[in-house]
Amino acid sequence: MTLSLALLAFNLPAHELPRVVPLAEAALGNQPITITAVVNPRSPGSPHDFSSEGDYWWPDPKNPDGPYIRHDGETNPDNFVAHRRLLFAFARDVGALSAAYDLTHDERFARGAVAQLKAWLVAPATRMNPNLQYAQSIQGICTGRGIGVIDTVHLAEVALAVRALHGSHALDADDETAIKNWFGEYLHWLQTHQYGIDESNAENNHGTCWVLQAAAFARLLNDETTLADCRRRFKAELLPEQMAADGGFPRELARTKPYGYAIFNLDVMTAVAVVLSTPENDLMKFQLADGRGMIRGVEFLAPYLADKTAWPYPPDVMHWNDWPVRQPALLFGALAAERSDWLKLWQRLPADPAIEEVRRNFPIRFPNLWLRP
Repeated sequence: MTLSLALLAFNLPAHELPRVVPLAEAALGNQPITITAVVNPRSPGSPHDFSSEGDYWWPDPKNPDGPYIRHDGETNPDNFVAHRRLLFAFARDVGALSAAYDLTHDERFARGAVAQLKAWLVAPATRMNPNLQYAQSIQGICTGRGIGVIDTVHLAEVALAVRALHGSHALDADDETAIKNWFGEYLHWLQTHQYGIDESNAENNHGTCWVLQAAAFARLLNDETTLADCRRRFKAELLPEQMAADGGFPRELARTKPYGYAIFNLDVMTAVAVVLSTPENDLMKFQLADGRGMIRGVEFLAPYLADKTAWPYPPDVMHWNDWPVRQPALLFGALAAERSDWLKLWQRLPADPAIEEVRRNFPIRFPNLWLRP
């Protein structure tokens, strides 16, 4: 009875309003700056093509002018990340403005969000091309890779933000169509280009992030075929291929940053379940025959989010002290499993991390956008 009463008393809009509105007010002062403002001199793409370089790749001390070599979990600060930072700022601002509009119906916030969306996705002079041809390149090895698709995982929340703006005076029919067309073109690229296909087949957090993006874009577009395929992938691929019997993710736990990767993959997979759920098919409660599912995943990780000193695996080689934050898996899990302890933990963790690496791996920032009908 106590658990149900605690959850029944929880009002997400009321809880989020005092956090979201100040973020949106700040975002109103940010002029749109798209990827055309910064060029990667090592990329063969145009100014409209997103570019990034693989994080864990470094010059080879034995061959300084040769191909880079990999150090898993160790980020090279000299690699090109300007486009990634600009994309994050765009997603952060659009998310805040759209979440605030959803909570207040203040048209100022909708106008600010639409201005950002038009600059990034519509205006010929500043728009980003709807592909990731040149993401996660490696000097001396390749100009782009399939795993670069993870660089746009923050666009999943942008797609849900566009849904929240529908019906506002700021978003006219032509602009809404143009924005949706951009997401439709990018979704088509994800489904047909070899880089997108490679990423969709990944059996770790990269595959999860592909499904999250495809699902969020398809929900915006009312693409029932893609939504059905994503539900199939969730049940037949993501859960059985990635989750162990105890609810952990062995591939993430084997990395040099097992804590951060385990958190990230659980957050994204629960977000996939939320986006794909319907009143008749709640994927947060879905279980395989052996009981594996999102609730078991939260059961595995929640104790270590509450007390990191109990973590039975090696500490992360970087950013060990910067996790956890207000992980959305706790909120989504609490609502699905009626666990007020998870809800209270979610409420007391920091909601807006300042560390860049944490923010990069925290793509679900405004839960009211995810839990809208």
